[in-house]
Order: sequence, then C-alpha cells, then structure tokens
Amino acid sequence: MTETPNILRIATAQFNPIVGDVAGNLEKAIEAIKDADRHGADLVLFTELFISGYPPEDLVLKPAFLEKCAEAIEKLAEYTADKDGPGIIIGYPRQNGDKRHNSIAVIDKGEIIAIRDKVDLPNYGEFDEKRVFDAGEMPGPVNFRGVRLGIPICEDIWGDLDVCETLAECGAEILLSPNGSPYYRDKVDVRHQVVLRQVIQSELPLIYANQLGGQDELVFDGASFAFNADKTLAFQMSQFEETLSISTWKREDDVWVCSDGPKSNIPEKEEADYRACMLGLRDYVNKNGFKNVVLGLSGGIDSAICAALAVDALGEERLRCVMLPYRYTSELSLKDAADCAKALGCRYDIVPIEEPVQGFLSSLGDMFDGTDQGITEENIQSRARGVILMAISNKFGSMVVTTGNKSEMSVGYATLYGDMNGGFNPIKDLYKMQVYALSRWRNTQVPPGALGPSGEVIPMSIIEKAPSAELRPDQTDQDSLPPYPVLDDILECLVEKEMSTADIIARGHEEAIVHRIEHLLYIAEYKRRQSAPGVKITKKNFGRDRRYPITNRFRDR
Repeated sequence: MTETPNILRIATAQFNPIVGDVAGNLEKAIEAIKDADRHGADLVLFTELFISGYPPEDLVLKPAFLEKCAEAIEKLAEYTADKDGPGIIIGYPRQNGDKRHNSIAVIDKGEIIAIRDKVDLPNYGEFDEKRVFDAGEMPGPVNFRGVRLGIPICEDIWGDLDVCETLAECGAEILLSPNGSPYYRDKVDVRHQVVLRQVIQSELPLIYANQLGGQDELVFDGASFAFNADKTLAFQMSQFEETLSISTWKREDDVWVCSDGPKSNIPEKEEADYRACMLGLRDYVNKNGFKNVVLGLSGGIDSAICAALAVDALGEERLRCVMLPYRYTSELSLKDAADCAKALGCRYDIVPIEEPVQGFLSSLGDMFDGTDQGITEENIQSRARGVILMAISNKFGSMVVTTGNKSEMSVGYATLYGDMNGGFNPIKDLYKMQVYALSRWRNTQVPPGALGPSGEVIPMSIIEKAPSAELRPDQTDQDSLPPYPVLDDILECLVEKEMSTADIIARGHEEAIVHRIEHLLYIAEYKRRQSAPGVKITKKNFGRDRRYPITNRFRDR
C-alpha cells in the first residue's frame, strides 16, 4: 500500500511551445522533465495543449495531427518507464472515438495513469473551442502517489460549471490548472480574482500554470502563480519569461500549504504592454522563419517605436530602416529618422520616391485630367512606399513591419496596399496616446530580455512634434481628426466598452464628432480585414475579438 506523502515538490513549466511543432514541443517537455528531476521535483505541471501548442485551431480537425500528438504522449510515457523521476501533467488534443477533446494526460513511471478532458469550452473573444472540441464529462480527482489531484483545465476555473467545487466534493486535496490565457492589460489581476473565487468555493489551494509566448495575434505572458487555501498568494512566477519553477507543498492538518516558491514582481502596465509587443514580434518573426525585418522609418512616433521594438526583440543587426522621402517630407523628419536609427544602431537607408510617384501620376495623367488633386494623389505616395518596402522584402527575405496604431486602424487613416503593407504590426492594438506613453517609458527603461541600447532611443523631437503623415504641405493629423486624447476616448468607448453614442456624448463629447467617428469606424472594416496581424493588448482587439460585418448600415442615432 502506497504511503500518503506529506511533502510534494511541484515543478511548474512556463514554457513557449510552437503550434504544430509536436516533435519540438515533446523535446522541450523532456528537457523540462530532466531539469525538474535534477531539482528533486515529484511532479511537473505543463500548460494547456502543450504538445500541440495553443491554440491549434483547425489543426485539430486533421486526424494525422491528432495521431502525432497521441504518439508524443506515448513517447513521454516510454521516456519515464525506467526512470525514478517526476510524474507529468501535460495537455494535448485527443481523439476519442468520433469526438475530439482538449485533454491532459497524467503520466507516472511509464504509464498514462489518467486522462481528463476540458469540460467548459470557451466561445467568446479570442476563443472558439466549440468549433473544434467536444466537452468532456465532469472530472474526478486523480490519485497521484497517494495524493488526490484535481485538474481543471483553463476555462473549467473561469466559467460557471462549478468544476472545482465538484472536484473538492469528490475528495481532491489540491487543484492544478493548466492554462492558455492570453495577455491583455491588467490580466494578471483578473486571473488572481478568478483563482481566488475558486479557492474560496472549494477551500483548496490552486496552482495556475500559464503558457508563455507569441502565437500570431495572441501573446501568452506566463505569470503562473498559486494561492493557498487560506487565500494567501503561495507563489508568483515571472511575466514574459520562460522558466521552470519548483514549489514545495506540505500537508499541515490535512491541508496542503506552499512552504517555498518563487516571488516575482509583475511589471507595471507600460512595461507589461511594451514587453508583450516585444515578445509578440520576436516570436512571430522567429517562429515563422524570418531572418530579419524591414520598416519604413518616417520620422514619426509610430515607426520610431516599432523600430525600437524590433531592435529590442531581434537585435540591431536584424532590422533595416528605410526613409522614403517625398517633396513634402520635412527636414525635421529626415533628421529625426536618422537620429532614431543612429540611437538604435540599426541599418538606415534613404530611398527617395519622387520618381516613382511622378511615374504613376504621369501614367494616370490623361485619365485624371481635369480633376482636382486630393486623397488619391496622397495615397499614391503611400502606395509607392509600400511597393518599395515589399520589393526590399522580396529581394532580401526581410519581413516588412507595418506601423499603424489602433487609432488609425479604427478610423481608416491608413492606406490599403500602402502603409498597411507588411507581415506583422506590433502596435496594432495600441491607441495613439498609448504609443506616446510607451515611447516615453522606453526612453527611460530597458525591459528585461531586450537586445536594444539604453538611453533615449526615440528622439524627444519625435515625441513632441505634431503627428503628420506629410502627404501634403503643412499637414497634421488634427486637420481632419479630433485631438488624439478625445479620439482615443471615443474609440475606447465604441470598441472596448460597446457604449451607445448617447452615453459617449453624455461623457462630454460633441455629438457630431461622436457620430462621425462611429461612421468612420464602421466603414473602415474592409481595411482592417486586410491588415497584417498584430499583438493583442486590449480586451478587444481588431481580428480575433471584434468581428463586425463589412457590409453594415447600422448607425446608433
């Protein structure tokens, strides 16, 4: 008969899997198990769907993919067969007859001793698991070396199905929850509140293991943690860093209490947002096999912060900045762009666009004869720049980083097939005022893991001057838009909060401006559908979270 232990050392694996790289994720898991064994761990807790990477989306509809994942789980079991090492809790997508489940396997000493399936499948925001998975049955505890473990999977602790309470009623002694919870601003506090609710209801401690890494638009920030049954924070792992942490749990009066674990600090919001953008860009570039990136450095704030993010994420040698001046480009912008590139230490080229723009205008001269110059001619400038950047991309294999912020993307102040050209946009979900805040923050701080220099990397003249696309003489953004603090507040009310226009007007905004911004937001949907993916920072980004029809005549009047 197995003696009931009074000490349990649990390794929480906060790692960065790659979706679809089953062999690579298996190898990463084995290295983590070896490391946990060296530190005397009894159990290694991996994150949700670790073997497949999360979220695998429609990959799980391919039988061959599910077979590879199942084979990886069998190989993990074989790996532990002749070793007196730690047990494993690891997530994978599972074929079960004619059903597919988001599952975990519990492996110990060469055997898969239990399988549990996710009960509550999320179907909101960035999640659409009901498309590809079937809900599992309400789980019971797993007997692991004499300790009854409850293993609720991600949404099982977020939803209202009382999975944790059921596990407690069935005799679970401690809850271990593998998660794939993407970042948005202040998400750590939200997770803490979710877990505290479950701890209070179940009267059990809970370990929350969260994935790390960028996956297309989503960034998983780690920040794994645990709460004791008495509602005290048992341990807190770092945010945005790949790590394996050991926590020691002791049975005291039939209650498991954490006696030893990491106590990391969570970054403040500007640092967290910046590091999320940096991690998202780094993983998108590296996981998709790009050797380097290129961007148009205009002398404006958006391209400057994207350049800083690229250097911080990838290193100065992997970024090429290109200034693409036209007759309306100011001397100040030329100086600012050069100073920014110099401060970052990256390659800087100048490619004038006078000849290609005039070539387009000449070709269209007869057709445009008798018409007034306006937005069409301005867009030709932007599209000429886009063509040149894409040519550089094709010639040298560099991914184009596109640089439009959320304020611009919201109201359509971006040129399709022009400045919207690119493979990825690290600031796509940052409003203009947030771009300014992060730029000021970066000038005084170097985030952990950044490869860029310290000091002022975004010249203050860029931050202080009036923003302008410089597509006509003396142009500024505020010629046709309200001041950015006003615009951003209206947009946040419309997009994140889904407020009525009446309620937004009641906040003190002018009625005509609110209705105009709402109109611009809706008619720009077709542009956003064709925009590059970008890091999710807010609760409702364009793309996975907010899915509005392109053809849409609704106006809130």
